[in-house]
Amino acid sequence: MKNKWACLAIACLAALLLSLDLTVLHLALPRLVTELGANATQLLWIGDIYGFALAGLLVTMGNVGDRVGRKRLLLIGAAAFGAASVVTAYAPNAELLIAARALLGVAGATIMPSTLSIIRNVFTEPGERTAAIGIWSGMSAVGFAVGPVVGGVLLDHFWWGSVFLINVPIMLLIVVAGVLVLPESRNPHASGIDLLSAALSFAGVVAVVYMIKEVAHKGIGHADVLTAGVVGIVLLWVFVRRQTRLAEPLIDVRLFARRAFSASILTNLLAIFAMSSTMLMFSWYLQLVLGWSPLQSGLAQLPGGLCSAVGGMAATKLIHRIGRNGVVALGVALTGCSFLLYTTLTLEQNYLALLPAMVIGGVGVGFAFTVNNDNVLATAPKERAGAAAAVSETSFELGAALGIAILGTVLNSAYRANLELPAGVSAEAARESLAGALGVAEALPAEQAGALLRAAQTAFVEGMHLTSAATAAMLAVVAVLAFVGLRGVPKVISEDAPVRV
Repeated sequence: MKNKWACLAIACLAALLLSLDLTVLHLALPRLVTELGANATQLLWIGDIYGFALAGLLVTMGNVGDRVGRKRLLLIGAAAFGAASVVTAYAPNAELLIAARALLGVAGATIMPSTLSIIRNVFTEPGERTAAIGIWSGMSAVGFAVGPVVGGVLLDHFWWGSVFLINVPIMLLIVVAGVLVLPESRNPHASGIDLLSAALSFAGVVAVVYMIKEVAHKGIGHADVLTAGVVGIVLLWVFVRRQTRLAEPLIDVRLFARRAFSASILTNLLAIFAMSSTMLMFSWYLQLVLGWSPLQSGLAQLPGGLCSAVGGMAATKLIHRIGRNGVVALGVALTGCSFLLYTTLTLEQNYLALLPAMVIGGVGVGFAFTVNNDNVLATAPKERAGAAAAVSETSFELGAALGIAILGTVLNSAYRANLELPAGVSAEAARESLAGALGVAEALPAEQAGALLRAAQTAFVEGMHLTSAATAAMLAVVAVLAFVGLRGVPKVISEDAPVRV
């Protein structure tokens, strides 16, 4: 196909925008408190509702794309994403903003699996397919790194809604270019969507993600958290049982019997679980410990995203030297090494000392996720590419939610345990988080404020050390699991004979 690299550019642009959109919101949250009067509960929903809608609908939308056409679904989703972005930007109150963020999640769920399944169907040569997936993975990583930079620039000059309006021209470009360039592809043998399976999938995933997120905020002992967890697990169990009885299931559970597929999904989930703390932890460190602005912090993190893109492209050649299991294991191990380097961070860090960790970690992420995503897509029949991509993306969402909940709790617990409040300061808000301590310090006399600030930053850095060490240890285990689990997967997975290892 002459235009396949143009197709990749469109898919990468969509992936870049989705990952960028996830990061700019965090910078805008403080403005939402002052300009919209959003309370703490509303802020949580503004941040979480997008993820709930996205995670819950990925499997369904991946199958819809396989049936109605991946190009059609991507274009519809892109148009809806642009429209929802306008509503989000001009939302007059927190309630409408929450509803608009939910619409963004629905639209995002149509875009994510569509981009990967289009790549799977356009790039039929194994080496080119792996390289294309590497570029796509790298662009997602760049989006996470660029988000704080773009958001910082916009928030310095415009109102909070501007961080969402940047979606509109990019989505217009995707729609126009997509109409002209993208080929249509679908599963010619697929029947209609089983609505009961779609409902079970959505409700089960949302309940589980809600439980995971609320554990971080309230703990496991609350009735709504326990109920959501039990209901979610039961619904997903019923969903899986139903898939084994359908002629055209939403997820072909037999794919999980193929080690290349299941090991890649598990490795992705565990790896993103371990690494999900990086964005939150590192952003707080750069801004609240080192005192950098959001723009400076975003620029500082760019090398990691760029190196991830480089790692993704280099993974293709490395497969032929050390095999797929070797590349994934090496990538995860390199990322673990970067977390070991994070255990050396101090209150007064030279930026050049941060670069090795970001470079090593970025390359490692590019290696691991490129090959794993390629394994997942190549293992499944290309007619089911949308469904396979949706499973992969859902594992990312679940892993990220678990990581933020569990490792975020480890970080906060270590902070509270290590915090030694100076004499005369007993504010409970200072014990809750580093941001809370900074807020308390603003109302104190200069001497007490300086002492509290130093104590809080020291406690946070010590918590970072513990969290980074735990993450490095977990990634070492994941590297071993990847090396063993993916052993025997051929270096070249051909289009006509998907691997059945």
